[in-house]
Amino acid sequence: MNRLFTSRFLFNLLRPLQNLWVRPTLDGLDNLNPLDPERPVCYVLSQRSLSDLLVLEQQCIKAGLPRPYQAMLPAEIEEPRAYFYLSQAQGLILQRDRMLSAQRLARLLHWVGEAPHRDVQLVPVSFFWGRAPDKEESLLKLLFAYNYSVGGRFRKFITTLLLGRQTMIHFNHPLSLRELVDEGMDPARTMRKANRILRVHFRQQRTSVVGPDLSHRRTLVSGLVKTHAVQLAIEEEAKSSGLKPAQIEGRARLYANEIASDYTISAIRFLESLLSWFWNRIYQGIEVHNLEQIKEYAKRQHALVYVPCHRSHIDYLLLSYLLYRNGLTPPHIAAGINLNMPLVGGLLRRCGAFFMRRSFRDNALYTAVFNEYLHTLFTRGFPVEYFVEGGRSRTGRTLKPRTGMLAITLRSFLRDHRRPITFVPIYVGYERVLEGNTYLGELRGKSKKKESPLDIIRTLRGLNSSFGKVRVTFGEPLELEPFLDAHSDQWRTADKDPRSPAPEWLSPLTNQLATRIASHINGAAAINPVNLIAMVLLSTRNQALGEEVLVSQLDSYLKLLQQVPYAPHVTHPEMSAAELIQYVENLGLVARRSDSLGDILFLEGNNAVLMTYYRNNILHLFAIPSLLANYFINAHRVSEAELIEFSALLYPYLSSELFLHYDESQVPELIRRWLAAMVEQGLLIAEQGDYRRPDSSSPAFVILNLLGKAIAPTLERFYIVASLLDSSHHHPMTAQELENQCHDLAQRLSIINGLNAPEFFDKALFRNLINTLQQREAVVQEADATLCASDPLSGLLTNARRVLTADVRHSITQVTRGNQ
Repeated sequence: MNRLFTSRFLFNLLRPLQNLWVRPTLDGLDNLNPLDPERPVCYVLSQRSLSDLLVLEQQCIKAGLPRPYQAMLPAEIEEPRAYFYLSQAQGLILQRDRMLSAQRLARLLHWVGEAPHRDVQLVPVSFFWGRAPDKEESLLKLLFAYNYSVGGRFRKFITTLLLGRQTMIHFNHPLSLRELVDEGMDPARTMRKANRILRVHFRQQRTSVVGPDLSHRRTLVSGLVKTHAVQLAIEEEAKSSGLKPAQIEGRARLYANEIASDYTISAIRFLESLLSWFWNRIYQGIEVHNLEQIKEYAKRQHALVYVPCHRSHIDYLLLSYLLYRNGLTPPHIAAGINLNMPLVGGLLRRCGAFFMRRSFRDNALYTAVFNEYLHTLFTRGFPVEYFVEGGRSRTGRTLKPRTGMLAITLRSFLRDHRRPITFVPIYVGYERVLEGNTYLGELRGKSKKKESPLDIIRTLRGLNSSFGKVRVTFGEPLELEPFLDAHSDQWRTADKDPRSPAPEWLSPLTNQLATRIASHINGAAAINPVNLIAMVLLSTRNQALGEEVLVSQLDSYLKLLQQVPYAPHVTHPEMSAAELIQYVENLGLVARRSDSLGDILFLEGNNAVLMTYYRNNILHLFAIPSLLANYFINAHRVSEAELIEFSALLYPYLSSELFLHYDESQVPELIRRWLAAMVEQGLLIAEQGDYRRPDSSSPAFVILNLLGKAIAPTLERFYIVASLLDSSHHHPMTAQELENQCHDLAQRLSIINGLNAPEFFDKALFRNLINTLQQREAVVQEADATLCASDPLSGLLTNARRVLTADVRHSITQVTRGNQ
């Protein structure tokens, strides 16, 4: 009894002393919600450590949880402590952890087995002091590594001193001993199984937080050069160039050093501190949604490939910061070689960036080294991040994916698919983007600027401005193996040699995967006050509305989006329409003018152009209701069957531009849902299977009319392409010539109509539309590479006419005929 009293006295003396310095972050408290207060709780720690136990006791007191250093309840258990260890250090100088068979666990299993109503809840608790991944051949590892150390107590003291404020404690889901006992195995086997489950848990939890073991960079580079694929590429290069293999191997080593990251936890910590200040300086908050499901994939040891939309250079810094702060391993990030700038490039490389050239298709040696580097990351299970759009979106919409990195990922998985790969689409929504002024110039036709260190200084000059909030939403994960099983029956038997030509089915499959990822990104969109108000005001002729009308329009949009949710991961603002307006006013993006009749909200100057960027962030959410509204602007009464047929014809072309969430087979039901919602809102009137619009003088018609304007520019671009193709028998054109013609005509129309939206004549949008027409055989390419309209185009052109006003059709037709 005296010994127990003395031990408890010393423990309670040390606990507040250590608490003066250690400030841990708690993670996984939600996992403890299922704890039954009527059943005893016992904590499981991976290794014997007084520091860990002291921290755990303190945090359990703060959180109101059962305390590990107190006797277990009920008293009949007769256990003076509510914890046990799975391992302990062994050795005087060089110490290794030796697995234990905890006697307390054996006693608890025996106690539970004595009566069927008994149970004990085991709560595994993981400690991450600094969360640094292991590095081979590192002096730091000898002092502070998880499994191997110099002097256990001294190491722990130094670790606590250095990393006490950079520590995370993770509580895992409780494990029921009753479930193990009820399996009916003998006590020895039950004990072994319990230990195995707990050890696997700790290993998986550690991997999800700090990542797999990483070799020292020099070791990694040497290993890449010695791989079979790179050695073969060296031999072929030596034969074709006449140089010695040693010279070519030296070049391969230079390539590997140019590419490989130099991931260091000290740089991550430095960046975390810097970014914490930076975010608090310019943003009013960062909201994160749907992260918990990603943690589950990390625990299952999937190789995670983060594929966010790319709106700003802040994207990858923000994502790494959020993952690190939420207990996940920051990814290795594919960065363009243009970002490998003095000072900045070195910091990015130490934070996980690996650099790639914009094009290396004709450099077989570089290709082999790069592919092997990515294959190494995937097979070791390290998270990777790249942008499927290739570059930053200057228009605010999700760009057509570039499939290079996806193809490399697929080829790697075909070679070795023992470790699952899961893509994690991420939507990053800004209320104001840092590069707004730069994008404004580029939208007006200025050439894209090359990144330089001066850009950082220019950005810092704007820190006195408020940039609102940032919303980061993790979309629906896409597991690669089930996707391949659903779309190909050949991938499991594909040639695993990385030098073999890609199979014919791989390219279309990669395109399908890219489109699916882009639609999943859009399926996680964040609706915010800025993009919602931009959606309304840009639909008006002069980008201005009376305050009452604007409030009505915003209310209607919010109700429609709630009635017909676009996708489960889309987030909505929790504000009234009036609060939305006030919020955007405070950001300086809309102006107000008052007179005797009330207030007018309007966009002025550069904001009228810049707000198109924010509107495009969520344009896809309004594509279907806007399409339907356009139909009723020109038709007083329409049948449901006609609306469904019309929408099904145009949907594939809208989807190819906006990466819509739904399959074509879902369109009829989707149209019915939207029609029902619009009827409930009073925007349409249902009469015996038909639908008619409200009276043209009613407020509901004003809302319907503005709703239709949202997607009107897309429909007008479609009509321009279709009209030019329909008249192309006079002057046959190639795809490139048609693209140029479309761009010139759209630019002319924007000037004639006073349209202040440079993205209206974006060549990339016309290029994508022409490609889609070819893929769907509405356009046929002749032997001389010119395009010829086919029968489906006539039907599309007829339907397109129905959703455009007479003056718009006349303007386009007049310019088209005048160009013949």
